[in-house]
Amino acid sequence: MGEKRRPGLLERTAQLLDLPADALAGVPRLELVGDGELRVENHKGILAYGDQEIQVSGGVFLIQIRGSGLELRAMTGLELLITGRIDSIQLH
Repeated sequence: MGEKRRPGLLERTAQLLDLPADALAGVPRLELVGDGELRVENHKGILAYGDQEIQVSGGVFLIQIRGSGLELRAMTGLELLITGRIDSIQLH
């Protein structure tokens, strides 16, 4: 039988603090609601902004959002809210 893998430090810390492991790893987390709302957590800032394209630094990823009528509705140090018609999201 295979041996059960022990959780790593990141996983144990996430469980202890009741947080998702990706939040501690600094990896961006994207939540798309339909085609009109995108939440980006753990971002590192806006790189380009326009009503048809928004580029966001996700640390290890460049997040490129394309669509029409795109608007940055809210921005905090950890989270962005983008609205408009979202046609594509690409990670580079």
